[in-house]
Amino acid sequence: MIDICTQARPAPDAESDGIAAPRTSRDKAGVITPDSPEPVDAEIAWDAVLRRDRAYDGRFVTGVLTTGIYCRPSCAARHPRRENVRFFATGAEAAESGLRACRRCKPDDLARDSAAIRRALELIAAAETPPSLDALAGAVGYSPFHFHRLFRRATGVTPADYARALRAERAQAALAGEARVTDAIYEAGYSGPSRFYADAGPRLGMKPSAWRDGGRGVTIRWTVAATALGPMLLAATDKGICRLAFEEDDAALRARFPNATIAPGDAALARLVSAAVALVEQPGQAHDLPLDVAGTAFQQAVWRELSRVPPGETVSYAVLAARAGKPGAARAAGTACGANQVAVLIPCHRAKRGDGSLGGYAWGLDRKVALLRREGGELDLG
Repeated sequence: MIDICTQARPAPDAESDGIAAPRTSRDKAGVITPDSPEPVDAEIAWDAVLRRDRAYDGRFVTGVLTTGIYCRPSCAARHPRRENVRFFATGAEAAESGLRACRRCKPDDLARDSAAIRRALELIAAAETPPSLDALAGAVGYSPFHFHRLFRRATGVTPADYARALRAERAQAALAGEARVTDAIYEAGYSGPSRFYADAGPRLGMKPSAWRDGGRGVTIRWTVAATALGPMLLAATDKGICRLAFEEDDAALRARFPNATIAPGDAALARLVSAAVALVEQPGQAHDLPLDVAGTAFQQAVWRELSRVPPGETVSYAVLAARAGKPGAARAAGTACGANQVAVLIPCHRAKRGDGSLGGYAWGLDRKVALLRREGGELDLG
């Protein structure tokens, strides 16, 4: 009987910010491919149990020592005390320890479902054009209706949404490496430019050519405002805020977007600045400020999960990666936090290392501490 689902994670290397490197493989576009599932440590497993996260069904089972049963992570039964729980990689391991399967959630019925999902992910990743729901369901031996529900329950998205996100990730990777946008479009698997712009445009904010080419053809307005945490640079395109940073000026902005037209702020920007300053002074409030930031599907998922962390609380990179749909990709979650262009508005200050320490912060650890204290109501920062 063990307290983790599989063997312990390898020790992190000296430059990993305390985070073990993910072991999933990547295709040529840098997209995480559906290999065999990553090991799940006890912290992530317990978090999944508390949230009844169906995405972890089949990844491990929860053994309850006081009742002598083992369950799926998503079992609807009342949660046991943490000290009475042990995690096992499979139902067979739990049974060898003298536990029996829960009659309510039937954890042993998951093997076929998990295999079907893994096969579907492989088919989607390998296809030149996204396979239809009927084709996927037929390939794994389920009815379309049942498979659609099963896939969404396991991944959080529909097969079509997953395929679109995968192509968008490949598109962004191709944009970073191709000489022409048209080449990147076909490299990513789109049938033509019109489909690419329809799918990728909303994700990228700026047009793909502008995103790839340092903001070419885009006007970015900027200003610097005083805040309790120091001078705050805010810059925005016509679509939304593309940069919020501390201790930066227009020179840093020009270096980040060398081919954009950089102009002083106007009345529209002044309204955004006023709202952004208020959020810096009292972080943790909900906001609807428009953003124009580029990110892969995984990065966007990490940013979305950060916004769901209660103000004043923190979450480890490992748990953050798991909530974003990529268990084991803690390092990539840290990279996503580092890629955040808009401090406070996307609250990457709520992320921490696996050892519980706050780790680094692009705008200074003192500001990270100050933001968390302010979110928690501790305004005396002295």
